[in-house]
Amino acid sequence: MRSAMGRSTATTITVQGLDLCDDVLGTLNLGDFAFLEITGKRPDAHQSVVFNAMLATLVEHGMTPMVMAARLTYLGAPESLQAAVAAGLCGIGSTFAGTAEGAAKLLQAAYGTAGDATHVLAARIVAEHRAARRPIPGLGHNLHKPVDPRTTRLFELAGEHGLHGRYVALMNAISVEAERAANKPGQLPVNATGALGALCCELAIPWQLCRGLAVIGRSVGIVGHLAEELRNPIARTLWERTEAETSGVDEAPGGDQP
Repeated sequence: MRSAMGRSTATTITVQGLDLCDDVLGTLNLGDFAFLEITGKRPDAHQSVVFNAMLATLVEHGMTPMVMAARLTYLGAPESLQAAVAAGLCGIGSTFAGTAEGAAKLLQAAYGTAGDATHVLAARIVAEHRAARRPIPGLGHNLHKPVDPRTTRLFELAGEHGLHGRYVALMNAISVEAERAANKPGQLPVNATGALGALCCELAIPWQLCRGLAVIGRSVGIVGHLAEELRNPIARTLWERTEAETSGVDEAPGGDQP
């Protein structure tokens, strides 16, 4: 068995061929280090800007179900911060934060098997998903419409740094075609995870690893929520209000039970 990830001696730690103390600490920021770990190489200046922005995109989005799960777990087990973080991360999936994986898989498969023009590929993808009654990963948001501002900024950065290529173009084309086919203008924008999936493709990151970017970002955000929980506890109130609102049975007028 062999691994090139890292090795240690009594006096040195080597990571991806670099000396941790001399070549990494104080030299690579966390995003660049993550890129090194995932791809096996240091990012260039353009890749660094875009990849760090990608990691920051999903750090925080308010009181989401996953951070509520983390806060409530921490309420029950304050001695185990890592369990609270893990509880929150378990909520990353096909509904919340995890659809970069599906978007990247879709895009990589499209260009891996066909040489058609972008608009032709987009039309085919939309038609197939509509026929199967499957949602297209990376499109739509309950709040951010007609555009997701995170997507706008990510694609701007990609353009500025030479990473606005065919995958970004196809993701945008799929959004346009999906809105046209469903007659829902402005309702199916490329969301943040769709943008992340497209940019992972531009960076040649396999689709199987794309959800990992959400894990990295959300981990930071969840620890931040637990830090706020220490300063301003709300988990107990969340629990008590939920219990109060769901456990009682109101009596109808005259004493009859509804």
